[in-house]
Amino acid sequence: MKHTQFSGRLVILGFGSIGQGSLPLILRHIDMDPSLITIITAENRGKDIADELGIKFTVTPITKENYKTVLSPMLGKGDFLLNLSVDVSSVALVELCRELGALYLDTCIEPWAGGYTSADATPSERSNYAMRETMLALRTNGPAPTALVTHGANPGLVSHFVKKAMLNIARDTGLEVTPPKTRAEWAQLGENLSIKVIHIAERDTQVAGNTPKQVDEFVNTWSIDGFISEGCQPGELGWGTHEKHFPADGGRHDFASGAAIYLNRPGASVRVRSWTPTEGPFHGFLITHSEAISIADYFTLNDGSLRYRPTVHYSYHPCDDAVLSVHEFVGKNYNQQSRQRLMLDEITSGVDELGVLLMGHKNGAYWYGSQLSIDEARKLVPYNNATGLQVSVSVLAGMVWAIENPSSGVVEPDEIDYHRILEICEPYLGPVIGAYSDWTPLQDRETLFPEDVDRDDPWQFKNFRVI
Repeated sequence: MKHTQFSGRLVILGFGSIGQGSLPLILRHIDMDPSLITIITAENRGKDIADELGIKFTVTPITKENYKTVLSPMLGKGDFLLNLSVDVSSVALVELCRELGALYLDTCIEPWAGGYTSADATPSERSNYAMRETMLALRTNGPAPTALVTHGANPGLVSHFVKKAMLNIARDTGLEVTPPKTRAEWAQLGENLSIKVIHIAERDTQVAGNTPKQVDEFVNTWSIDGFISEGCQPGELGWGTHEKHFPADGGRHDFASGAAIYLNRPGASVRVRSWTPTEGPFHGFLITHSEAISIADYFTLNDGSLRYRPTVHYSYHPCDDAVLSVHEFVGKNYNQQSRQRLMLDEITSGVDELGVLLMGHKNGAYWYGSQLSIDEARKLVPYNNATGLQVSVSVLAGMVWAIENPSSGVVEPDEIDYHRILEICEPYLGPVIGAYSDWTPLQDRETLFPEDVDRDDPWQFKNFRVI
């Protein structure tokens, strides 16, 4: 099925695992001339795939000094820049696309190289909160070329899971509701359901049975550079109105909405308790992601004073080899290993269970999301593993939406049609399920040692955090 038709030029900037996985989906589902697609990347990785698919491939590292010179001749009114690169400023690219009249999509808001770890910047300035505000400052009152930012799996797809999950909970708890149409109506639904906490709860069980992680090697099922960059940023979370215990190492931003806080430590050093249907309880990394901020901000009710907001954050248990890699990386004081390996063909089994866990409502906890196995991912689309396909198909869906809505300006996943996105994505997500649980972060606590917990409200952040 062709979801839409596109007659312009497409520039794919960056061709790592997500670029390689997205390209066959674009060719399959967007009616366009492949000769109008150009890949620009910093290295030769993926050239064989581009050659196989007949797509122009150029090795040209994009820098602060050359990005306008390189990209301007390739983009004009009605063209599309798909930014899947690292170390290239998303804000600079959106500004350029606006000048040229081109559409834009990325999967995260990137700074120029070094922006994540600059010693000259405060933790607040190095946060995704700050980067998001810089991007939102580009919004205008009138129509502008659509720039859909942070639309991968997470951030991106999970924002649509949240809306679907809320409607499912409303149905199952007997709350009669018309699907909301506005931001205020969605926030009101969250308050009516008493959603206190939203986790992006992910457990990746993919394994390379014959190729285990080696010493001085970082192994992962998606961008290693991206994971390391996120892990070095301060841990961040949307901060809910029900919270009574501010973290001792927490910090508040002194600008913009105040929807999120940060921790004065790298996200790769922070663990939180969470739950998925197959795994059950687990400890995940609280890695900073834009969705923790945008979801919390979107579901805020403020009628002169702050009335309602859920706590939102990522709880990520990557594949076991990646956990070992992070342990080694942190143990070397955040000095990266000398070798990297992106797991793809060597994966022998496993599932990426990616969803959202909504807690505090009448039924306790509800997880909704994708349980995509490596076997199904390989059957569905080439050049993907389970983790990559969940991102790649959301990239496709975001592109389709942008082409169908070309004058929306800077827009986040929470603000677009969740039903349209899920309609495109679901055939590629494996089983998409909802599951209720009576789990709370107080389950099986204090059996061996006393702990500092709040038993009056299980949904306090201090109960989720692993100390």
